[in-house]
Amino acid sequence: MKPTLQTRLGQQLSLTPQLRQAIRLLQLSALELEAELNAAVESNPLLEHEEDEEPDAEFVPENAGDKPDEAPSGETAGDSPDSDDFGPGEEPEWYESSAGGNDRRGNGEDEPDEMTPAAPVDLHGHLLWQLQLSHLSDRDLAIGHALIEAINDDGYLEGPLEDIKAALSPQIEADTAEIETVLHIIQHFDPVGAGARNLSECLCVQLSLLSPDTPGLALAREVCRRHLDALARLGAARLASQLGEPVETMDQAVSLLRSLDPKPGAQISAGEAEYITPDAIAYRQGGVWKVVLAAGSQPRLAINRHYERLIGKASREDDHYLKSQLQEARWLIKSLETRADTLVRVARAIVRQQSGFLDHGSEAMRPLTLREVAEELGLHESTISRATTRKYLRTPRGTFEFKHFFSSGIATDHGGAASATAIQAMLRKLIDAENPRTPFPTSGWPKY
Repeated sequence: MKPTLQTRLGQQLSLTPQLRQAIRLLQLSALELEAELNAAVESNPLLEHEEDEEPDAEFVPENAGDKPDEAPSGETAGDSPDSDDFGPGEEPEWYESSAGGNDRRGNGEDEPDEMTPAAPVDLHGHLLWQLQLSHLSDRDLAIGHALIEAINDDGYLEGPLEDIKAALSPQIEADTAEIETVLHIIQHFDPVGAGARNLSECLCVQLSLLSPDTPGLALAREVCRRHLDALARLGAARLASQLGEPVETMDQAVSLLRSLDPKPGAQISAGEAEYITPDAIAYRQGGVWKVVLAAGSQPRLAINRHYERLIGKASREDDHYLKSQLQEARWLIKSLETRADTLVRVARAIVRQQSGFLDHGSEAMRPLTLREVAEELGLHESTISRATTRKYLRTPRGTFEFKHFFSSGIATDHGGAASATAIQAMLRKLIDAENPRTPFPTSGWPKY
């Protein structure tokens, strides 16, 4: 075939570098965004972190009922108290206010030693520390190390003693009785009961430390050793009748068993709790729901004026470099503003749609899809998906990921639709209210 030239008209979507950057920033979580911006500031001399005249106030609980109509601190520019109204309702008592900016490290001062948190210790480390303080022989210490390594996070010994015996061989040839002797010592470390092989042994070890005159102790030991399964299956009253014991004595024994810890290892945490910083906050002011970006959720950048003034005064090569860096800095700042605007618009749309949830709880959650929000805001569904992934909204009912407010609809007998989240909340309420001894038959549940 002979090659020819043809002219053809058409339209196609072209992703410019600025648009690609805005899309990428939108899908980042708050922590990822902070890391991205720190890297940009380090690599671009025309960028710097914008310093506020006053430190951003953090949202912390305040006494209930104080200044109920005051907007939360950290309201961003453009989010005035006269912004979108989301419907009437009662005033919640949950407001929060400034905690101040008293971080000593932020002023270049070293944190006092007494304020430095200790390194977290896990269960194994806690037990090994006590083992080293015990007056045991080197042989028993080696056996104790092997036993502690086989204890799981709940405090239970995993596997039979034969596995411990095999793990010690050939360096140490120990019989089962010797291993069990060291195990009994470990079971009386703190937390008491750690190293037990089952629930019965765990509870019996804890009972062994109680005073002999403890009410119900003898029967509690008997039930713990032989009748735990029967207690769960029959209940206290029927088990008391079966064993020929007074109901009052059985109640004392059961109360004693309930006061024990079935998972002693869970007392020792392997690390510190992790907290979620919300991206937006929903609050009620004057009887209507409003949304603002959370303080500190949107890092702010500025142009470095010193380097900007060098443009036109430097050499040709340096001048070209500074101009390109200035353009990139402006694009990044514009993309950040677009991200903030999109997040707050999406959050407001969610609050508008799910005001029933904010007023009445999960049972009032309505079906909501990405398409509904996209059509309302005039955005694409993919944009809404990026804006709701790993973004969090703080409400009087807790902090939730944006995606929590989206759920499919299930048709009802009345021709409407109910949210799957609302149905789950109704089922959970029914299950919590039922008698565990005589649960509801599924065919007899009431209809909603």
